[in-house]
Amino acid sequence: MDISIARLITVSLYNFLSIYSFILIVRLLLTWLPMVSWAQQLAATLSPITDPYLNIFRSFLPPMGGFDFSPILALLTLQFLGPFIIRMLAGFLYTFV
Repeated sequence: MDISIARLITVSLYNFLSIYSFILIVRLLLTWLPMVSWAQQLAATLSPITDPYLNIFRSFLPPMGGFDFSPILALLTLQFLGPFIIRMLAGFLYTFV
């Protein structure tokens, strides 16, 4: 495998995780604006993208007292595990160069 292909894969994964983290943050902020119509429309658009990932954390951490802490846990997990996964993938791919 060429080094440029390995670099492309790792940079693409990094960009994907960055964009997905941004989408999660936007989704989290939109939950604080439930009565604004444009926020509801945007949240409805983002829900199919974010809910499968968030549902993993909702099964571990159900809402408590009306507060859903699963998006925070999901975002923290993505922020801490994302770079680790990228480094692991890069190390794996660069062994084939």
